[in-house]
Amino acid sequence: MFDHELILRVLGLTVVGAPAALFGVLGLSSLRGKPLNERAIVTCVQSAIFAGLLASIAILAMMLSLGTRHVPIPLGHWVSIPHYHFVFKFEFDRLSVPFVILTFLLCGTIGAFCNRYMHRERGFNRFFVFYSLFVLGMIVTSLAGTIETLFTGWELVGLSSALLVAFYHERRSPVQNGLRVWSVYRLSDAALLLASIVLHHLTGEGDFDKLVSVGTWPEGAALLTESQCLLVGLLLLLAAMGKSAMVPFSGWLPRAMEGPTPSSAVFYGALSVHLGAFLLLRVSPILDASPVLCVAIVVLGLVTAAFATMAGRVQTDIKGVLSFASLTQVAIITAEIGCGLRYLALIHILGHACLRTLQFLRAPSLLRDYHMLENAIGDRLPDLKTPFDRRSPARWGDWLYRLSLERGYFDSLLSDFVVRPFVALFEWCDGIERRWTELVAGGSSRPADQTDPSQTPLEDLQ
Repeated sequence: MFDHELILRVLGLTVVGAPAALFGVLGLSSLRGKPLNERAIVTCVQSAIFAGLLASIAILAMMLSLGTRHVPIPLGHWVSIPHYHFVFKFEFDRLSVPFVILTFLLCGTIGAFCNRYMHRERGFNRFFVFYSLFVLGMIVTSLAGTIETLFTGWELVGLSSALLVAFYHERRSPVQNGLRVWSVYRLSDAALLLASIVLHHLTGEGDFDKLVSVGTWPEGAALLTESQCLLVGLLLLLAAMGKSAMVPFSGWLPRAMEGPTPSSAVFYGALSVHLGAFLLLRVSPILDASPVLCVAIVVLGLVTAAFATMAGRVQTDIKGVLSFASLTQVAIITAEIGCGLRYLALIHILGHACLRTLQFLRAPSLLRDYHMLENAIGDRLPDLKTPFDRRSPARWGDWLYRLSLERGYFDSLLSDFVVRPFVALFEWCDGIERRWTELVAGGSSRPADQTDPSQTPLEDLQ
């Protein structure tokens, strides 16, 4: 007689342990200064992805055969005090299992593609270290049963994303864009962390199963009141907006194209860009309890879809076009979630992620094919569609074109009304600290501390 619970637990730990072991092997070998050769790295990646994929498919088969819809795997109470419980828990259900299988499939595809695309690249080992960190973060986020577990994976995904945007660090532009992506992610992370604190204050713990009265995803009703759901939901929505580049945080998405094409495909075309929608799906009972929150999500999705459609039509590079095309679909998915179409949104995520991965990976060779065709016919290929041609009144066409070309001026607005006030506040705090230090020390500050932050370009601070 088989112990089904034990088998499910072993398979579940294998799903998480395979990418964790991959990151450990690649990371430790790099820290020792003896990175593995390309063949060994590829073998480790293939083994980890294959093991995790097989384990996740086996769990799906067992859940279908046993008729169970929810398999929790708790890892113990790390902190347990009155009115506060810190628990790491993974759970397999109708939302997490498809997302985990999708993650392994697409990351395995990207890994196989990188075997040749990154061959003899100077940063081959570094790329796969960041890649393994991303896979681990995606799996942890997808399987998170508590908001603490989700926050852990959320952070790993954000860190690996920013590092890969700045992958070509010998150039100034990738580093600046990586910092921009990281700064927006920091705002998103702060909102998620604040939502975690609020949930612990209201319920004493962040277990998603304890937020609903009965039933598994997507069923169940939230145990919080409508006002509490609105407060928590708005914080989670802000976290989703930053992670998925929703308006007004859309400016970082085309900047993220500075990274290698494989990372752009798996991050901003397939997986990472959908994490905001995944978060909203995970907390769907909270959304159902607040009609105001649902309306806000629908409006945000429609506004972002309209903006991304306009901005994507005026981009001059293929990766920029694809990034805004991805944002358009993510915005539509968000609107579907706000309308309560949970399964439709999940199917939309799965299909869109696969399609966009293929398009991103095909983009470099597509440009080469276009150049070959142009050389063959001796002229440029005809433009099949022109932005805003016969689609808007003449007096609005130029204005819409400029607005789209400048990506809604969101970067400038965030710099002027968010970054600059924070920099001014920090300069004021630094001035107070400096004067207090000079008063206590009875002399001027050290020369190394006398750098005037106002002389630093704002772009560098961002």
